[in-house]
Amino acid sequence: MMNTTANIDEVFKVINAEHPDPFSVLGMHRLEPENGMAVRAFLPNAKEIIVEELFGTSAYQMEKVEDRGFFEAVIKDRSDFFKYNLRVTDYEGNSFTFCDPYCFLPVLSDYDLYLFNEGNNHKIYEKLGAHKMTIDGIEGTLFAVWAPCAKRVSVVGNFNQWDGRRHQMRVRGNSGVWELFIPGIGQGEIYKYEIKTPHNELYIKADPYAFYSELRPNTASIVYDIDGYEWNDADWMRERDNSNSFEKPISIYEVHLGSWKRVSNDENGFHSYRELADMLVEYVKYMGYTHIELLPIAEHPFDGSWGYQITGYYAVTSRYGDPKDFMYFVDKCHQNGIGVLIDWVPAHFPKDGHGLARFDGTALYEHYDPKQGEHPDWGTHIFNYGRNEVKNFLISNALFWLDKYHIDGLRVDAVASMLYLDYGKKDGEWIPNRWGGKENVDAIEFMRQLNSTVFQYYPGVMMTAEESTSWALVTKPPFTGGLGFSYKWNMGWMNDFLRYMSMDSVYRKYHQNLITFSLMYAFSENFILVLSHDEVVHGKCSMIEKMPGDYWQKFAGLRASYGYLYGHPGKKLLFMGGEFAQFIEWNYKQSLDWFLLDYDMHKKMQDYVRDLNKLYRSEKALYEVDFHYEGFEWIDCNDTEHSIISFMRKGKDWHDSLIFVCNFTPVPHDDYRIGSPFNTTYDEIFNSDWEKYGGSNVGNFEPIKAEEISMHNKPYSMKLRIPPLATIVLKPRFDEKDKSRLK
Repeated sequence: MMNTTANIDEVFKVINAEHPDPFSVLGMHRLEPENGMAVRAFLPNAKEIIVEELFGTSAYQMEKVEDRGFFEAVIKDRSDFFKYNLRVTDYEGNSFTFCDPYCFLPVLSDYDLYLFNEGNNHKIYEKLGAHKMTIDGIEGTLFAVWAPCAKRVSVVGNFNQWDGRRHQMRVRGNSGVWELFIPGIGQGEIYKYEIKTPHNELYIKADPYAFYSELRPNTASIVYDIDGYEWNDADWMRERDNSNSFEKPISIYEVHLGSWKRVSNDENGFHSYRELADMLVEYVKYMGYTHIELLPIAEHPFDGSWGYQITGYYAVTSRYGDPKDFMYFVDKCHQNGIGVLIDWVPAHFPKDGHGLARFDGTALYEHYDPKQGEHPDWGTHIFNYGRNEVKNFLISNALFWLDKYHIDGLRVDAVASMLYLDYGKKDGEWIPNRWGGKENVDAIEFMRQLNSTVFQYYPGVMMTAEESTSWALVTKPPFTGGLGFSYKWNMGWMNDFLRYMSMDSVYRKYHQNLITFSLMYAFSENFILVLSHDEVVHGKCSMIEKMPGDYWQKFAGLRASYGYLYGHPGKKLLFMGGEFAQFIEWNYKQSLDWFLLDYDMHKKMQDYVRDLNKLYRSEKALYEVDFHYEGFEWIDCNDTEHSIISFMRKGKDWHDSLIFVCNFTPVPHDDYRIGSPFNTTYDEIFNSDWEKYGGSNVGNFEPIKAEEISMHNKPYSMKLRIPPLATIVLKPRFDEKDKSRLK
């Protein structure tokens, strides 16, 4: 018979490591009705244990009451609770002392847990996960994890020989949250959760809320104090939150940190966040971009996913350093006037064993039915957006990057896959919504709640949807039926534009609609024009290789296309390597081909993009009225025979106007007449065919005077020299006399 004051059945639950509340058995307990206290411990490898009063001199020998390591000390004539250490001697003769984790009261409040279960604990990352703290003068780490269907959850690591019997957690009521404060656990300790499932399987899981993780292929989470970095970007943050990004120039340089520049092409030949901060910031500033957009930098096990298959949503990837190193990166960007956007992936997650999949033995973060919970093409799980705690996990994660890392915006990946239940699925592979449709009602509501919550806290950030269908009102407020994003990637423009630019110029006259159709819907959403990483991989060719013709024509065509991009309404995005015309497709395993800048045409292409950014930022016509028809006006979009288009861009003040003329064939034209809205003089301020960019130097080097000859529904017109495969930009002159006369 076991000699213990505890309920024997409860003791055996602890010994078998399946007690939902081991605190009810272990730790210190007052004995009723007799006067006395009992201290119990379960340490499977212990030979002897002594209870030592922490702030006193008393010591009590514990009796081993069960051979598998259950100990108890009965302290008579004492009825007060006190903090104590356990001095343990194991069978190898080793002795060690520690504060008993089972002598602490619960830490998380019922209100925090209520908000989490309701889906509205917006900073749940401050509660769940691993948090260093001091309780009753004792330093340690609080661990908390959501696993509502688990029979038992334990914290395991080197500190307990990865023995799930040692640090069993307690579940907090019906919240599904398990917690345990472990004294003595500090910065840098690696850990995971051992979870006993409803089917008595043992899962070893990384912490979904961990701030830091081991470098792959290792997968353990790491205790990390994410607070304490001294930011130096107060001016940037103040300006960002008090300005209107819609009326500002936004030229984004999309970057994969692991392949922009590398130390070597070895598996871990990466530059650190701090090294990249110095190199990349200097380069982006030199090139004139306003923002850097990073492919996902959350922790992911497989390099070949480019970061899009995430296992650690709250952990910045350890490939390039630790969290404070990444804070330094963002801080350095802000101090140099550069915004930082990141790819964020709430659409799906991988099935890796240490990740979110079947987290507690059940479909916790995902749907159980594969018709709802899996992407067959991607081999990944779909989040269950209708579950409050899952919504809380994702919305809180979005806020986390904006809060802790001062990120300026999120590009939300694969929005279309979230909106449609049949995305990437065949008939019979998906389940209609309750009205029989294919719209994912839960995901729609999630996105509305996401954007409303983000802008509640951070009104100056950019929330951008990568949405590839014609779903309406993506960038309109939720109260009008919209999804609430601030921007949408213009995938329709991108597809038409690349198809047009990839065809031989002799055929372009039959497909002019591909280059003009985007203006039919350009103001229906707040668009970002994107030439992203997706367009230069998987056999799609690099940007320069998409261009038809010989070597010279390829560069000329690319310059013309970039000129058209910067003239078209909408903010801009260009993937790294495109700015200096890298010939090979992007390869995530190696650096960009920076050696190409030793070659004249590539260096001139880089100079061209740099000057395009300079032009873009200096001319209000190119960014002030991007999302309203008043900022754009066709001059001529019908010259299909010559594949030439011309249009105006206008700022809020009509004096801030520019005229773009794009020639998409390698044929130059003298005396080409276009309509002119103003009877004034025009200067050619930019020409992609200038010799300094590698062009043939055909241009309008003298001022151009409009003539009183009506054309293209304009009262005036002018004659131009049109260079081959080129975009030219004309600026009207307005002195004070002109301004009063032309009002």
